[in-house]
Amino acid sequence: MPPEQHEPNHAADDQPATGSTSLEADPATPGEPVKERGGFLSALRETVVVAALALFFAFLIKTFLVQAFFIPSGSMENTLQEGDRLLVNKLSPTPFAVERGEVVVFQDPGQWLGSTPKDKSLLHKAGQFVGVLPGDGDEYLIKRVIGLPGDRVQCCDAEGRVQVNGKSIDEPYVFPGNPPSLVEFDEKVPEDHLWVMGDHRSNSGDSRYHGTVPMDRVTGGAFVVIWPFDHVGTLPGKDVFADVPDPK
Repeated sequence: MPPEQHEPNHAADDQPATGSTSLEADPATPGEPVKERGGFLSALRETVVVAALALFFAFLIKTFLVQAFFIPSGSMENTLQEGDRLLVNKLSPTPFAVERGEVVVFQDPGQWLGSTPKDKSLLHKAGQFVGVLPGDGDEYLIKRVIGLPGDRVQCCDAEGRVQVNGKSIDEPYVFPGNPPSLVEFDEKVPEDHLWVMGDHRSNSGDSRYHGTVPMDRVTGGAFVVIWPFDHVGTLPGKDVFADVPDPK
C-alpha cells in the first residue's frame, strides 16, 4: 500500500516556535510615544561609577604596586634627564631586597632638599594622591644605591674609583667628565640604611654630604622611563656591582 500523503500544514509554519526568543522590538501602543530606555540619569550614574572605579584602582596601584614620578633636576644625568617621567616599583625594597646599583626614590630623610615645598592646588594634590598625576620632587629624591647595610664604601682607589667592600667599581653611568667623587670618604653603612649617590657626581647632594638613607624612607626602585618617547627604556647599572663581595 502506498504511504499516506500528508498535506503540509502551512498554518503551523506561520507560527513562531515554542520557546523561541524574538529579537524584534515590541510595537508601541498606538497613540503612545516610544520612551527611551535608561535616559540621562542612568547614563550619568554609569559614568560616575566607572570613574569612581578607575580612581579606586589607580589609588590601589599607586599605593601598593607602581607610582609615577618626574625628574626635577639634573643630579642623575645622563641616566635620567630633567623632565623625564619614570615608574617606581613599590614592591621594592620590600618584599624583594634592594640591590647595589639600583636607582631608588626616597623621601627626604631631613633637609637634603634644603627648601620649603611649593604650594600646589587641591586638585593637583588629589591627582597625586590617587595616582593619576606623577609625584614631584618636593619631598622625594632619586639616587643610585652604592652601599647596602654592612657594606664598607670608600673613595678613592689609586685610579680614583669608588670601592665597595674592597672591590673597585667601574661606573659607566657617571656623567661624562666627572670623576667618581671629588670628596673622599670611608664609611661603613649602618644596619637598615643605604649609601646613595647621584650619577652626575659634581651636581648631586647625596650620602657624601648628608649621610646614609634609612630603608624605611625608600619608596621603591625605579625601573623604566616612560616619557619622553626618545628616553623610554630600563635603567642600567646593577651589573657593575656583580662581583662585590659580601661585607665582612
